[in-house]
Amino acid sequence: MKYYEDLMVGETFELGSYTLSKGEILEFSLKYDPQPFHVDEEKAKESIYGALIASGWQTTAVYMKLFVASLMSRAHGMGSPGLEELKWKRPVFADDTLRGRFTILEKNKFRSNLGLVTALNELINQNDQVVMTFKGKMLFLKRPEANV
Repeated sequence: MKYYEDLMVGETFELGSYTLSKGEILEFSLKYDPQPFHVDEEKAKESIYGALIASGWQTTAVYMKLFVASLMSRAHGMGSPGLEELKWKRPVFADDTLRGRFTILEKNKFRSNLGLVTALNELINQNDQVVMTFKGKMLFLKRPEANV
């Protein structure tokens, strides 16, 4: 399990990949983001996207799934005070395969038992195009012996 001290500025973690199906796009969008280009194939064809696309919120959720499964399941993460500069750079279509990447930009002391990591979070499609980015802040436990 990784502690704050184990994480280095400049270090990059590849977070694995996930293929988003049309059914998942429709299910999520009907419930949370029912804009026509997310829920109606005919209207999506007439849109600037030319086909059904995933909600940006869903792509962000896919990133979170990859982040937790690949990194946070192996680290002493204690949540996040927030993120900045969320950008949906390209549309995500049905059957796109998305992979996550987490790159540490900065580390700061937060409390005696916690450190704050700022990272660039990216979601990249099967064509190596970045589809989403944000700068996130993540709290990690410090090693118990480092708390004195």
